[in-house]
Amino acid sequence: MCHFTQRSSALSFPNICNVFWRFHHTSTSHLCSCSKTVSDEKYQDPFQLGRKDLKNLYEDIKKELLVSAAELKEMCDYYFDGKGKAFRPMIVVLMARACNIHHNNSKEVQASQRSVAIIAEMIHTASLVHDDVIDDANSRRGKRTLNQIWGERKAVLAGDFILSAASVALARIGNTTIISVLTQVIEDLVRGEFLQLGSKENENERFAHYLEKTFKKTASLIANSCKAVSILGCPDPKVHEIAYQYGKNVGIAFQLIDDVLDFTSCADHLGKPTAADLKLGLATGPVLFACRQFPEMNAMIMRRFSKPGDVERAWKYVLQSDGVQQTTYLAQRYCHAATREIRKLRPSPEREALVHLTEMVLMRDK
Repeated sequence: MCHFTQRSSALSFPNICNVFWRFHHTSTSHLCSCSKTVSDEKYQDPFQLGRKDLKNLYEDIKKELLVSAAELKEMCDYYFDGKGKAFRPMIVVLMARACNIHHNNSKEVQASQRSVAIIAEMIHTASLVHDDVIDDANSRRGKRTLNQIWGERKAVLAGDFILSAASVALARIGNTTIISVLTQVIEDLVRGEFLQLGSKENENERFAHYLEKTFKKTASLIANSCKAVSILGCPDPKVHEIAYQYGKNVGIAFQLIDDVLDFTSCADHLGKPTAADLKLGLATGPVLFACRQFPEMNAMIMRRFSKPGDVERAWKYVLQSDGVQQTTYLAQRYCHAATREIRKLRPSPEREALVHLTEMVLMRDK
């Protein structure tokens, strides 16, 4: 069991460096347009299909966070206000239904599978709270961050408390395999944060480093949550791998588009300041692709855009290059890979919704 979990959780980015070079030199005419990523099959709205299983999601999360200390409760409830799209829980319940239908044509989500969706949202939110402390962020989802209102120390403790409550909920499922799969997410989040603190001087290693960080900080949660519900709903290891690979590819694409939006979306629309990554000293996909056209960016990347004027110059170079376009194409390829995986399951409305979700990831603007 442990061997299988470890093997499936390992990164599988074949020839990452070759992918980078191929993308830089491939003509855009050979790549499909974003608008054609979904087949002509019947449209399925993921949010409509997932709504039933996500009803009272945030109320149930608040029950997990039941605490007597008024201030801590207020802090924990701050992000669980029910105004988010619940993107990750929605993927999880759709994957649960798709796997259940594939296995025995069951159209119901098990209680334990729904618990995984709740746990995924709790882990994600705890990671946001901690990220905002690390980044000294001022805003999140269009409002002030916890650390700005209550201070860094209390924000860290609130994040810890949310994570501990998620761990209790996870233990309550009572399945050691599921515990192993989802605790991998927490380890990856920490390792991803450490990767983000480092830099690679070699250009090829730098892009591989970026993709590995992206997987650990963003995609691992989606990949392993999808895998967890597939294990609960179907005994076939091949289905577990399909669910994992779909979640991994969608998760990476989601973050790649997020990195694009840091250059293309206005701050009010995005819900957080733009150019935030550059200001934090981070070289994301658009920057790394732009670096091929503007080699002078290498020095700025290595000093993490710390000199006066670095952020402004890097911003200008990215917009003058094809960095945004190339990053979008790379996200599209990951979405295509996710679609290929999920189509291996038996046809169902949930499967088609997961296919359509890949287009939504590419076309989102916030």
